[in-house]
Amino acid sequence: MTRIIKIGGFSHVKQLKIGGNEPIAIQTMWKETLTSDSLENAARKIETLEKMGCDLLRFAVPDIMSADLLGNLSNMVSMPLVADIHFDYKIALRCMDYPIAKIRINPGNIGGKDKVRAVLEKASEKGIPIRIGVNAGSLPADLRKRVDEGLEVSEALAEAAEREIEVFNEFGFDNFLVSMKSCTIADNIKVLRFFTKKHSDIPLHVGVTEAGPLAAGVARNSAVLVTLLTEGIGDTVRVSISDTMESEIIAAREIIRAADGLTEKNDRLKCKGVNIVSCPRCGRYGFDTHAFTENWLSKLYAMDKEITVAVMGCEVNGPAEAKNADIGITGAGDKVLIFKHGQIIKTCSPDEADVIFEEELNKI
Repeated sequence: MTRIIKIGGFSHVKQLKIGGNEPIAIQTMWKETLTSDSLENAARKIETLEKMGCDLLRFAVPDIMSADLLGNLSNMVSMPLVADIHFDYKIALRCMDYPIAKIRINPGNIGGKDKVRAVLEKASEKGIPIRIGVNAGSLPADLRKRVDEGLEVSEALAEAAEREIEVFNEFGFDNFLVSMKSCTIADNIKVLRFFTKKHSDIPLHVGVTEAGPLAAGVARNSAVLVTLLTEGIGDTVRVSISDTMESEIIAAREIIRAADGLTEKNDRLKCKGVNIVSCPRCGRYGFDTHAFTENWLSKLYAMDKEITVAVMGCEVNGPAEAKNADIGITGAGDKVLIFKHGQIIKTCSPDEADVIFEEELNKI
């Protein structure tokens, strides 16, 4: 079992526990550039992401000005925020002057031991954990050369992580997590299985880097994450895709839900919230499932309800096939049917559907 890492829990920032028997934490990464004018909107967006199930939010911090902007934002929100640092250790030091909850560094480019030591000393003083983040695309130069000469990427990833762990151990710093990511499914699974056998106590951040656009990215992440989570490997996940933060959070929730369905009772894989089922739509449809689902997706995933919602295209896939849903909606000719547990409770026009659906949803 991995050790528990505590993230946040100081000032106004919520505390998140990762590792041990704690539930798998979901995280995503901010996809825009912060500016002084955007902080209030960012704070509101973060509140929405939190309601949807995001536990931890990471920001790229390329310079000192970005560190100050993120620091100001961290004073405005309660969700733990993570600073992603490359190249300049001084940026990490500056971030830790604020209530930023975690630092991510890359061993391939942060600098020599003296710079790492400075970061660790301040993190230790502040009680801030660090993620050792190793990516196949930014390995140390000697390991990149050895990969070109035939070393397996998974072995290179593990060795890069091992080097940084040795430095952390040398300075007596154990408040850390590790990630080792590749864009290749097999490499991700192989390196994490190997690493877990040797370091069963170190919490792991798992996911696929550069996974691609929505459909491809979700497919590749699912192949990796379901495999690892059902084996008990992984403590926090990020579904990295070329799409919105909301999509990353929804995908992570559903991947965890899928892993839970493939294992015996496991509190780590519990994913609370609304479960949405919907048909893909065909030429028989009497209700636009695509438009309705798109409109309601973020709202439903932000609800604190343990229910199943069905969005079906016609009477064939309507109440009968979705009879186990707590609430559902489908089309029948020029009418829309709203049902609960397979029983039709309301019939309305398409123009009234959103309002009546919301009324019935709120009754549950």
